[in-house]
Amino acid sequence: MVYAKNTVKAVRMKEHSNLINNSITKNLSRPLNAVNEEYWIDAFDAIELTTYRSAFVDSRVKLAFDSIEKRSPEFQRALLEMAYSNYKGKYTDVAEKLMLKTTEPKIFAMAAEHYLAAGTDPDAWNKVIRIFSKRSDKDKHVPFYYGLLTGLIKGYSDKESTAWLISNLQQALPGQTLLLSLQRKNRDQPGLALVRDRNGNWVTDDSGKIIAIPQLARSLSNLPFYLTNGNTPQGIFRMNGFDVSKSMAIGPTTNLQLLMPCETSPQAFFLGANPTDSVWSEEVYKELLPAPLQDYLPLFESFFASKAGRTEIIAHGTTVNPEFYRNHPYYPLTPTQGCLCTREIWDEQDGKRSISDQQKLVNAIRKAGGPNGYCIVVELDNQQKPVSLQEVLSFLK
Repeated sequence: MVYAKNTVKAVRMKEHSNLINNSITKNLSRPLNAVNEEYWIDAFDAIELTTYRSAFVDSRVKLAFDSIEKRSPEFQRALLEMAYSNYKGKYTDVAEKLMLKTTEPKIFAMAAEHYLAAGTDPDAWNKVIRIFSKRSDKDKHVPFYYGLLTGLIKGYSDKESTAWLISNLQQALPGQTLLLSLQRKNRDQPGLALVRDRNGNWVTDDSGKIIAIPQLARSLSNLPFYLTNGNTPQGIFRMNGFDVSKSMAIGPTTNLQLLMPCETSPQAFFLGANPTDSVWSEEVYKELLPAPLQDYLPLFESFFASKAGRTEIIAHGTTVNPEFYRNHPYYPLTPTQGCLCTREIWDEQDGKRSISDQQKLVNAIRKAGGPNGYCIVVELDNQQKPVSLQEVLSFLK
């Protein structure tokens, strides 16, 4: 029987109390200076995890924003990440000033995303472009800039319909095991994971029904794909075996290891046909896609996210207390730092695993031929409801 001691009710209550009293309240009570920045960053992480708010926390977050220009890039990054999800629409004036003054591409992109996400300035996008055009590094092909400048102009034309996407995705990577993760543009809505075997058949259960497993591709921050701890990028990942994590939050259930393109060489990423070049480029990555999808920009997110330095995105279960997110559409699934996450329920009395969609996913991948193949993450549309098997069934061959 799989067991996780941190899921026992008493342990969870103690952990929650420690997060609120120590990680958040005690750390934010320290004077804000260079020596104490790491304590404040720890507090921001805890706020993000628990979604905790209070008058005291609000006042200390305001203090942090009041001095953000004086703080280190790491502090700025942690504050902007937490604020993107917990204080959306606030401190946009500070974000605008930071865009004008920072020399760090990542901080510029995060400040811009925070400013744009508020939705209060109808000229926000043009303003970001104007500020960006004055940057001295604007022509240096910085991956963060690519993500910023392309991520917000994606649309969904008639061509990019669910039928069109799935029809073409079914032709992707022939002869390889494939995990297909179908998501919504709004990552608050859970997606759906399907598994295809090397012969092109969708893996089914004993009754012949296609196995479809709810899967969340939302990060705690809900930041865009190209930023650290942002949502899971769309695009192609290399399945690279199973593992068991030592992380208490991920838990003891077998996880699926994934690699993005720039985490390894093209030769290691490609299975079967050799790539045309030993160095990654858009053209090399494009070789993995069927011809109709080779100009479909969203499927290049994993390439550009890895080029921007994102790593260690996997598909795993969870021991995080889902009660943190009871009021969110994805409950009882739990967000992560950017991975693909499935639902797991643990007995609060003895810590034994009672429900595991992650184990179902692992079993389906084993049935398909094992964890040596590919994963494709793709957004279908922006419907405000979870992805269901019923809505895609007619498009599956």
